[in-house]
Amino acid sequence: MSAQISFSFETPGGPRTSSVTYERRGAGEPLLLLHGIGHHWQAWEPVLDILAAERDVVAVDLPGFGTSPALPEGCAYDLSTVVPVLGAFCAALGLERPHVAGNSLGGLLALELGREKLVRSVTALSPAGFWSEGERRYAFGTLRAMRSIALSMPVPMIERLSRSAAGRTALTSTIYARPGRRSPEAVVAETLALREATGFRETLEAGRSVVFGEDVTAVPVTVAWGTQDRLLLRRQGVRAKRTVPGARLVRLPGCGHVPMSDDPALVARVILDGSSR
Repeated sequence: MSAQISFSFETPGGPRTSSVTYERRGAGEPLLLLHGIGHHWQAWEPVLDILAAERDVVAVDLPGFGTSPALPEGCAYDLSTVVPVLGAFCAALGLERPHVAGNSLGGLLALELGREKLVRSVTALSPAGFWSEGERRYAFGTLRAMRSIALSMPVPMIERLSRSAAGRTALTSTIYARPGRRSPEAVVAETLALREATGFRETLEAGRSVVFGEDVTAVPVTVAWGTQDRLLLRRQGVRAKRTVPGARLVRLPGCGHVPMSDDPALVARVILDGSSR
């Protein structure tokens, strides 16, 4: 059963209050899971119980996504705001320097948390921020198209499409290499999460100038990339390795941009290995 917690965080204009929805399972060293843009904590459901067998796992809905409310008015959805929000969230839950794993936008946030020395280890799955300008424009254009399609479809149509493998492929093949593995219920829920994400436009706008260009030296880092990632092409993993030379670069065969569903056992092992270094 997911829960929601409210807490204060610091901004240049003084303290503000935010709320975050999260799912917590398991026991052991703390592990924070961060999803990508337009998604929700349930993106981690395929690996959650595997991870919870060895970790105290906390999967969050980022502010403005899933059922987490938008950030307070006037707060930008940039790294300088969202990272302190996540730090304050961890403090409110009593998570002292957790391990962190993130996908896409969540991978970028995980790396920034590592750079700020707020976590024990970082596992970044297809993290944003290692793109060329052309690759960024392609990815953002694709995301906007996905959002427009989700907004344009009536809910009964989404539900009808999700009942067949072909329909699930039409709805989610941009981010999954094996969309047929997603359940109809999961596809409906994530399509609705994409259309209802209050932070979507602001997050894309904040990401226009983002390039992750600094090394992460304080903590162990794992960067993993799906061989069939159609959103952030896998050559960006080579750039990530050049930027963070000490990182372990892992190939995820047959996986797409959101690999947790494509190969749950492999992804869980990569995360657990990364948080054991």
